[in-house]
Amino acid sequence: QVQLIESGGGLVQAGGSLRLSCAASGRTFSNYMLGWFRQAPGKEREFVARITWSTGSTNYADSVKGRFVISRDNGKNTVDLQMNSLKPEDTAVYYCAARRSVSARYEYWGQGTQVTVSS
Repeated sequence: QVQLIESGGGLVQAGGSLRLSCAASGRTFSNYMLGWFRQAPGKEREFVARITWSTGSTNYADSVKGRFVISRDNGKNTVDLQMNSLKPEDTAVYYCAARRSVSARYEYWGQGTQVTVSS
């Protein structure tokens, strides 16, 4: 059974940092792309960042570029999202997700972790 379990959310002041982690289990993700998404109250879920597990290639939403860094740890089977210079508009539930390729839908999702940035 595939599981993606997020952790690391919390409350932080604007300008602060948080590190989210996604623990992946239940299959080999070496051929997958792992992504982070977020959903703020009353808004659509939006893409934040993704990483190709095999190559380490990354992509970011413009809104987080230069502030967030996505990385993976092959030994621990985790994908982390280091979030720096946080803004109140970064407040959302953050989700980890996995898909087989850039043309495939994200088929596995975690339960989400709340990030709240106070001004």
